[in-house]
Amino acid sequence: MIAETRRWAKAHIAATLVLFLVLLVGGRPCRACFSIIVGKKASTEGRVIVAHNEDDAGPQIVNHHKVPRRSHPAGTKVSLRNGGSLEQVPQTWAYIWSQMPGLLFSDSYVNEWGVTVASDGCPSREDKPELIDGGIGYTLRRLVAERAKTAREGVLLAGKLVERFGYIDSGRTYIIADPEEGWLFCVVNGKHWLAQRVADDEVAMVANTYTIRTVNLQNKANFLASADIVDYAKSRGWYNPQTDGPFDFAKVYASPKAATHPNNIGRQWSGLSEVARNKLEPGPSLPFSVVPKHKLSVLDAMQILRHDREDESGPTPADSPFVCALCSGATQTSFVIQVRKGVPLDIGLVYWVCLASPRTSFYIPFHFGISDFPAGFRLDAQKPTAEAYNRKVQAPFTVNPQEAFWTFSNFRDKVDARGPTAVTAAKTAAQRVEQDAVALQKPLEEATRRLYKTDRATAMRLLENYSRGVDLSALEALSSVLSGSN
Repeated sequence: MIAETRRWAKAHIAATLVLFLVLLVGGRPCRACFSIIVGKKASTEGRVIVAHNEDDAGPQIVNHHKVPRRSHPAGTKVSLRNGGSLEQVPQTWAYIWSQMPGLLFSDSYVNEWGVTVASDGCPSREDKPELIDGGIGYTLRRLVAERAKTAREGVLLAGKLVERFGYIDSGRTYIIADPEEGWLFCVVNGKHWLAQRVADDEVAMVANTYTIRTVNLQNKANFLASADIVDYAKSRGWYNPQTDGPFDFAKVYASPKAATHPNNIGRQWSGLSEVARNKLEPGPSLPFSVVPKHKLSVLDAMQILRHDREDESGPTPADSPFVCALCSGATQTSFVIQVRKGVPLDIGLVYWVCLASPRTSFYIPFHFGISDFPAGFRLDAQKPTAEAYNRKVQAPFTVNPQEAFWTFSNFRDKVDARGPTAVTAAKTAAQRVEQDAVALQKPLEEATRRLYKTDRATAMRLLENYSRGVDLSALEALSSVLSGSN
């Protein structure tokens, strides 16, 4: 089978050349990130699930790395991009790194303790930020991945760094989660931040505007914040308790334009409506999180991230002005973090990664214990030029396991050019490959767990072979979709 697949992978399939820009200017695009946190009691795994679409306008490339634990000599400093520095810790944790070269706010991480960090841009109204030594931005999420053993520890660390240096961008919501807790960490340009924990039996989603509403700062189990988060808003005239009532973080700190933008409202409403037990009314006052109608699985999270305007399976009318695609041609990568009970995180922590838009692509599982990603998942160290990007994406389709990002991006280009029938065929093929991969997990992980106790290296090779097999199945399906959708 593998030999046949390798022979088949060398074949070239003729395809129509279509400009990527056609995709980007299509009807009602929603080109922005989208994130999901599923509380552990709302998850079929009994552990928190994190899912994220990373949207950025092309040209882009996505690399994946496995970075090992590292020890650092006393006195070592960490240099920030804008000139500041801080003390390095004696040891930094191992982590998986989804890297987008040239971008400051698009990388994602999951470390050896299952602490996951991703983000959604959420513009604030702040126009007088305080920054020290140039502030902090790009390095913030990496420091959390390197140093935090729990999500709460990650939130407190991020808050401490923001208060020390000041945050350089308008605003952002960081998803900081571990297998037990999921937090939304909202940071404002300058030195102010607030975080809320997602209830264990609920699901939260973020679509590029702050979602934390009424807060209880005395409840440290569920809310953490900079000490003057309320007083500062009062001093700026953004909040008056006598006329405004209870403090509403999103209402007070979000950019009004972002908070009322129909794409942001529409995507959060569309996503929450897919899972909510009770009907949600569209509008700018959506809840922070909802109780789902049933526990969500990894496959459920993939389907939510895969949702686009051509889907008719959701609970909302296709002509609703608030329904908006959760993935688009600007989705460069997507992932779902799965944690399995009762096994070491080398085996139990699974990073399901999708290159290009999930509406036309496949999620491939990688267990944390792998030594590194296949070579095809690590390509150029620099952001491509528009010419180089178009040359790769618009070329006649061919499967090349040594260039995973380009293969899936090229496939997306060809499928979108062929229209809804090809998109549906791609989704069907992806779901079949992913369901088969999930079905294989339990027996594979049981065998690996037994072997892990005496021969970790061989156990990890079993997991790497599993990932390679799923990847080959996905690549084989790409050609089948195009050959069957002429």
